[in-house]
Amino acid sequence: MIFGAIFKALGQFDDPRFRRVVLLGLGLTLLLLVALYAALVTLIQFFVPDTFSLPWIGEIGGVDTVLSLASVPLMLILSVFLMVPVASAFTGIFLDTVADAVEARHYPGLPPASEAGIWETLVDSLRYFGLLVALNLVGLIIVIFTAGLGFLVFWAINGFLLSREYFTMVALRRMSAEDAHRMRRANFGTLWLAGILFAIPLSVPVLNLFVPVFGVAAFTHLFHRIAMR
Repeated sequence: MIFGAIFKALGQFDDPRFRRVVLLGLGLTLLLLVALYAALVTLIQFFVPDTFSLPWIGEIGGVDTVLSLASVPLMLILSVFLMVPVASAFTGIFLDTVADAVEARHYPGLPPASEAGIWETLVDSLRYFGLLVALNLVGLIIVIFTAGLGFLVFWAINGFLLSREYFTMVALRRMSAEDAHRMRRANFGTLWLAGILFAIPLSVPVLNLFVPVFGVAAFTHLFHRIAMR
């Protein structure tokens, strides 16, 4: 079920509407990461002097330039963790467009989806954001102190977060929040595994740029396959 949903999501890249959202998502994500990098470089150049003196060595110049260049690999590393909230933010932006494209091609007999209520969407988003921040802080600490083993924890944590976010937001288009949460709890293991399969590429720079759109598409398929059982 999971791999079938993923392959169907990948296979829809030839759909012009789907491809447009993918490219738009790539552009916005890159723009956000470039803006964060520019802010980091600006802070370095503002707070770090261009030259300073050391006893017995003398004046050393170009320090801020060196640190600015060193910030490039730092941003690549940070993007692994930054892409989690970025993916969450862009999911809400592209959700309806991506889900509509998937349903139009693979589930053409469905009635139009309803929009989730503003209040219940806001409440669910705030709960999710609190979980996202808290669990990723735990994951970041574990990664720092346990090296490679920490990424297993990172993937497990974000697999849970991604499955919760993607599935709930897709389900709310077709059912009440109570029914969506009940369905998610009943299929917790399957959805968590699917979330982990998207959390792994989310931790790979460049590849992680594609995760938000294809994640929504795959979880749209998962929702309908579970609902039809």
